[in-house]
Amino acid sequence: MQKSNPLKACSSYWAILNKEFDKRPSGRFFYAYFSYSKNGDMKQWKLAIAAVLIFSSTWNAGFAQTTAEEKAVAAVINKMFDAMRQADSVGIMLAFAANAHMETIAKTKQQTDTVRGNTVAQFASSITKQKAGALDERITIGAIHVDGNMATAWTPYQFYFNGQFSHCGVNSFQLVKLNGEWKIQYIIDTRRKDNCL
Repeated sequence: MQKSNPLKACSSYWAILNKEFDKRPSGRFFYAYFSYSKNGDMKQWKLAIAAVLIFSSTWNAGFAQTTAEEKAVAAVINKMFDAMRQADSVGIMLAFAANAHMETIAKTKQQTDTVRGNTVAQFASSITKQKAGALDERITIGAIHVDGNMATAWTPYQFYFNGQFSHCGVNSFQLVKLNGEWKIQYIIDTRRKDNCL
């Protein structure tokens, strides 16, 4: 009698997992094991399916946790820019760690590259000199990476002053999680007027 193939009973589940597993070395291992065990006995199939289910549940839990942290990081960054649009210095200060620092890559009058530093207090003070809505930095969250209590974020942007386009560039954020809250520890950005999307 021909042995039944228990994979047919969970083919839909396997099709979904296969798309994700194929992207990962561990996933390719499981795929190879299934291929090798195709004509094996029921015990081999049970072990393989159990391994896949354990891996899937662990990966899903880790993915959900990472996604939640990434959203929390993005929320802090967006709140900071919302505060800037509203000329809200208090809101800006709340987004940063106490010893945070800001830098920008710029050109000197001689057109040589330089890095200029600024404190968060100086930045917040300059914002209050503008009317609400005058400063509008429109960002795109390009990538966020989280490891424990540290995160990085890459945010291309276009900057508008009083509704008129001024310049574009990229912000590179470093964030830390302090007492359960994400705070901006460091920002460095580029600024240019050409090659802006």
